Amino acid sequence: MKDAIKKNILHRLKIIEGQVRGLQKLTEEDTYCVDIISQSAAVKNAISGIENLVLDNHLSTHVVEQIKAGKENQAIKEILAVYKLSKRR
Repeated sequence: MKDAIKKNILHRLKIIEGQVRGLQKLTEEDTYCVDIISQSAAVKNAISGIENLVLDNHLSTHVVEQIKAGKENQAIKEILAVYKLSKRR
């Protein structure tokens, strides 16, 4: 993984960790449901951002390497697998 992307992902994961702790606290304190849902949506968006970074890294490193090595079919299968996962949401 590219160092800059890895650093960015780890930073974002620490933020998400805090958001999840906040969700737990909101739930324990019987906070208004809409507020909990709003915070939960923020966590989902943050996780989606991480997925985008990982995909960017994969496409710009592993897929390029696979194509250069003549493994186009493997690269295509992986890209399609990620695409199918994204459609399940």
